[in-house]
Amino acid sequence: MHTAELLTTARRAAELSQQELARRAGTSRPTLSAYERGKKSPTVDTVIRLLAGAGFTLALEPQLLFHEHTSSGRSISVPASLPRLPLSKAFATVVLPIELNWSEPERRFDLAARAERARVYEIVLREGTSEHIAEYIDGALLIDLWDELVLPRGVRAAWAPLIESVRPVPAS
Repeated sequence: MHTAELLTTARRAAELSQQELARRAGTSRPTLSAYERGKKSPTVDTVIRLLAGAGFTLALEPQLLFHEHTSSGRSISVPASLPRLPLSKAFATVVLPIELNWSEPERRFDLAARAERARVYEIVLREGTSEHIAEYIDGALLIDLWDELVLPRGVRAAWAPLIESVRPVPAS
């Protein structure tokens, strides 16, 4: 997303006019308009101030990088760190794409229901690509379900080092 689109999206999400956001951020409406049209490039400090005026913060998040493992001739995507989903996605109702859930096309899974979330996680970890993992798997919820998931030995072995590296150590 370009800076112009980011600023416009934030302002509209906050339901602010350019005039109101400019006032809140201590700039002029023509200058804000130039930023939103990509005619001028604001500094990072200015972007932060404009986003704050719209009620947002600029966050630095690690890029989700994946390593490929092979087991029984199949590729298994495992992220370098556990993905986190916004709550609205982590507990959404989803229909998995046909390449993941070919046996029950169009089936709706309620991720707020633990058993259904476990089923989706099993399917995605077994059949999914890095894009599917980023779309459907929340790391904290995966850790919570890990011991209950029914996974092929190779998938479990590929994911286990990551899970164990972040999992709380049980109290003795």
